[in-house]
Amino acid sequence: MGKFMEMTTRLMNYLIAAALSLMAVFVFGNVILRYFFNSGLTWAEEVSRFLFIWLIFLGAILALRDNEHLGVDTLVRKLSLKGKKILFVINNVIILITLLLVLDGSWKLTILNIDQSSPAIGLPYAYVYVSGVVMSIGMAVIVIRNLYRLLSNKIDENDLVMTTDSEEKTDFDQEIKSIQGGTKS
Repeated sequence: MGKFMEMTTRLMNYLIAAALSLMAVFVFGNVILRYFFNSGLTWAEEVSRFLFIWLIFLGAILALRDNEHLGVDTLVRKLSLKGKKILFVINNVIILITLLLVLDGSWKLTILNIDQSSPAIGLPYAYVYVSGVVMSIGMAVIVIRNLYRLLSNKIDENDLVMTTDSEEKTDFDQEIKSIQGGTKS
C-alpha cells in the first residue's frame, strides 16, 4: 500500500505541475496576443479555468495527506494523549461525513452535466465536476487510513495534531532554542 500511495502522490504532483505550467503558458500567451495583436484565444481562458479547478482539488488531497490544511491546534496541543486521540477520531469522522456529502453532490452534478458542453472547447462539464468526486474519494482514503493507523496504534502522538507548523515558526523555534542554549553556557 505504501508504494501505491507514493506512486499516486508522485502522479498527482506531476499532474499539478503540468496543469500549472499549461495555465501559465495559456494565460501568458493570451495576454501577449491581446496586447500586441489585439486578438486572443477564446479557448485558453476556459481551459485555464478547468485546469485550475483540477489543480485545486488535487492539491487539496496532497495537503490533507501532509496535514497542511489551515487549522488551529492550540487546544489539541494541550490535551492528554487520550484527549488527542478522541479529538482526532471526532475530527476525522466529521471530515469523512463532509467528504461523503461532497462526493454525493459532485456525483450528481457530474451525471447531470454529461450532456452539457463548455462553449469554447465543447468539453462536457462532467469532466470538470468529476474532480470533486476524485477529491472526495482521495481524501476519504486518507482519512480512513488515518483512522486505521490510530486504531492499530501505528500513529505517532505528533500525527494526532492535524496541522503542520510553518517553516518560519520552525526556524524561529530553533533560533530561540539556540539562543537559550547559548545563554546557559
